[in-house]
Amino acid sequence: MNFLRGVMGGQSAGPQHTEAETIQKLCDRVASSTLLDDRRNAVRALKSLSKKYRLEVGIQAMEHLIHVLQTDRSDSEIIGYALDTLYNIISNDEEEEVEENSTRQNEDLGSQFTEIFIKQQENVTLLLSLLEEFDFHVRWPGVKLLTSLLKQLGPQVQQIILVSPMGVSRLMDLLADSREVIRNDGVLLLQALTRSNGAIQKIVAFENAFERLLDIITEEGNSDGGIVVEDCLILLQNLLKNNNSNQNFFKEGSYIQRMKPWFEVGDENSGWSAQKVTNLHLMLQLVRVLVSPNNPPGATSSCQKAMFQCGLLQQLCTILMATGVPADILTETINTVSEVIRGCQVNQDYFASVNAPSNPPRPAIVVLLMSMVNERQPFVLRCAVLYCFQCFLYKNQKGQGEIVATLLPSTIDATGNSVSAGQLLCGGLFSTDSLSNWCAAVALAHALQENATQKEQLLRVQLATSIGNPPVSLLQQCTNILSQGSKIQTRVGLLMLLCTWLSNCPIAVTHFLHNSANVPFLTGQIAENLGEEEQLVQGLCALLLGISIYFNDNSLESYMKEKLKQLIEKRIGKENFIEKLGFISKHELYSRASQKPQPNFPSPEYMIFDHEFTKLVKELEGVITKAIYKSSEEDKKEEEVKKTLEQLDSIVTHYKNMIQEQDLQLEELKQQISTLKCQNEQLQTAVTQQVSQIQQHKDQYNLLKIQLGKENQHQGSHSDGAQMNGIQPEEIGRLREEIEELKSNQELLQSQLAEKDSLIENLKSSQPSPGTNEQSSATDSARESEQIAELKQELATLKSQLNSQSVEITKLQTEKQELLQKTEALTQSVPVPGESETVIATKTTDVEGRLSALLQETKELKNEIKALSEERTAIKEQLDSSNSTIAILQNEKNKLEVDITDSKKEQDDLLVLLADQDQKIFSLKNKLKELGHPVEEEDELESGDQDDEDDEDEDDGKEQGHI
Repeated sequence: MNFLRGVMGGQSAGPQHTEAETIQKLCDRVASSTLLDDRRNAVRALKSLSKKYRLEVGIQAMEHLIHVLQTDRSDSEIIGYALDTLYNIISNDEEEEVEENSTRQNEDLGSQFTEIFIKQQENVTLLLSLLEEFDFHVRWPGVKLLTSLLKQLGPQVQQIILVSPMGVSRLMDLLADSREVIRNDGVLLLQALTRSNGAIQKIVAFENAFERLLDIITEEGNSDGGIVVEDCLILLQNLLKNNNSNQNFFKEGSYIQRMKPWFEVGDENSGWSAQKVTNLHLMLQLVRVLVSPNNPPGATSSCQKAMFQCGLLQQLCTILMATGVPADILTETINTVSEVIRGCQVNQDYFASVNAPSNPPRPAIVVLLMSMVNERQPFVLRCAVLYCFQCFLYKNQKGQGEIVATLLPSTIDATGNSVSAGQLLCGGLFSTDSLSNWCAAVALAHALQENATQKEQLLRVQLATSIGNPPVSLLQQCTNILSQGSKIQTRVGLLMLLCTWLSNCPIAVTHFLHNSANVPFLTGQIAENLGEEEQLVQGLCALLLGISIYFNDNSLESYMKEKLKQLIEKRIGKENFIEKLGFISKHELYSRASQKPQPNFPSPEYMIFDHEFTKLVKELEGVITKAIYKSSEEDKKEEEVKKTLEQLDSIVTHYKNMIQEQDLQLEELKQQISTLKCQNEQLQTAVTQQVSQIQQHKDQYNLLKIQLGKENQHQGSHSDGAQMNGIQPEEIGRLREEIEELKSNQELLQSQLAEKDSLIENLKSSQPSPGTNEQSSATDSARESEQIAELKQELATLKSQLNSQSVEITKLQTEKQELLQKTEALTQSVPVPGESETVIATKTTDVEGRLSALLQETKELKNEIKALSEERTAIKEQLDSSNSTIAILQNEKNKLEVDITDSKKEQDDLLVLLADQDQKIFSLKNKLKELGHPVEEEDELESGDQDDEDDEDEDDGKEQGHI
């Protein structure tokens, strides 16, 4: 305050003295008046004086105005006046144009008054609380005042708001205000609040800022909107730029998909207003913020994939190939597409498939390269096309191969109707425009970046220099142009291309050294004492010669490593060579190019270094220096070590591949086991369910059978003739079925007898021959003879049972004939039955139909159980086979031991087989003893079910006999 009074005292006295007195009186009225109207009128008067007499009002009235904000919150009018007055004191926006000295003084006043206001942090907290008031006369001036405070002393005010409870959340409510003036000024307030403060940016983002801002942009018409859209886009950039957390939140919230409508520019004739160009420029910059090369690779890759999936990349390519687009928008679109496809294989493949809407259609890459090598195009546009080509080839070996393939003789179009990318690059490489030379050389170097295959392929390229002369290789033509002494920019571009081409490619080094003029040219360039402009060329020549030494495989006797080093020592000197090599990294444009991948130069003269080439220089400068000072013995030792290391690496990789394959096999087997277990469990549950269903059907069948017997008894009391007339046809059909079943049973039993006879013969023939264990074989033969005798007895009993069943079949046939005769007699003697007899007959037929359906269903269930049991056994066999394969894989080292124990296992298996035969014979004996009636199948479950059916059939026969 004392400082401000001193400033005030330094101003000229005169009319201002009376104004100062007036301001003093008004401040006294604000401080001492008891009536609210008087205080309100005094504050209104201070507001009117605050613009012209900013210093005086600020010095005398600030404390009183802050007191009004604290005490008179119930009156919105006086609060509004007080906020407007404080805004006029602090803000520099509405000042009149004055001299420079007074302008600087006024700017200092704004920062000084801001410092006084925020010295008490409660003042900022009070202002935040006033923003909760919905009254327009309070909220709007409060927003403007807080925005002005942030513009004057942003970091200090940001820190106060950050520690204030719910400070940021209160400000976020401004975006939801229905009054556009407050909402728009709220956007400006959040711009100032989020500038260069990551913590506040995160809070604002998690307070649903993205959703609200995108809604505002959509409501305002996207790119066709006004300055409100521009303000929202600037705020979005503040929230996302260099903030990985917010970028991830933006992507996870599916907000990238909502950016696609921004780039639907519509018809060509719709016009491009200045505001639309600004909005679209900011939208493209926002896309670049999400896929910037400075972001973490994982975040950039996920955003690139999301942009392709939602169609945003396709929309950008549409703008890229459209006509009538302004030059600056086209340039920024090219840069945006470049970073969207950079290092993303899917996006790069899509971009390679984009065609320009021409006749005939040409690839977008070819159209862009035509602009790059055209010297009439704007410089900024040519730089953007070069960046796009570099991003297309970045980590894209497929694209590199396609570009190099357009230069090879087998793929060049002989008709000349279409221009390829390779032809355009060669044309630019050897044109008269130095900028085209540089751009084409750098583009071709990116086609070879970290791709030894394409470096070797490019050696095949032959160029026709003139008619009648033999073709010259591309490598030789580059060195020829170097020796002709062209412009520095051209030579730098060609040297960068050659250094990239020869690095990590001994074959290319051999081709380069095979031309006897290349090495003398390089040594001559390095040894000369030239001016500062030529020092960079000397450094690049030294780098190229160093690469020829370091990656030399000594295949040429005249240019072996040791001879080249001796040549350097004689003609140049090692220290002088290393000094010239250091000229590259010491150049003023080297550090600028190494910062960002994008070639962003103010003018063509600054276009010297490429970003990827600076990485190559940094990698090779040290190793070349060491290689120059190494002796021949050290080189030999190093080569031997390299060979041994390569052999060891190959062995290690071989074993690693074997281990990986075995791991994959084990995983597959484990998965098969798990799936088989699951299938086994499912089949077991299905079997249990089927068994339970069969039991239920059996119970239902028994109940129905009992009910049918009761109904038959009840009907028999009414009329015997009616009962015979109603039931007799069904009984005849049942008897026929029983006869057929007995016949089939007889045939089955005969087949079983034949099988048992063959089994006995096999057992007789398979008696073990006498060997080392004679006692065990004798006992086994005795036991088998006893079992054979028992089986013969059982066969005799079975034959007797068959004879008895054949007798029963003849009895049933005779009964059938008698029943047929009775039915004929009854039909002649008994009159036509009435309604009651018909009803009883229909009921009986219904019951019999239900019984036959149940019997059929039980048969189907039995078949299903049999199929399931077969599947279960097959699954068990698969499990056993998979377990055996796992055991074989895990016990490969113990093969010898397994081979030794195999013979013992075979003996054990023979004993087990004998025991199994014994058990089978005993089980067959028990089954044949238990069988009192013929059996259809050998399975235990099915035989048990068949026994139940046979019992039921006998019961039915008895009931028919009683009837």
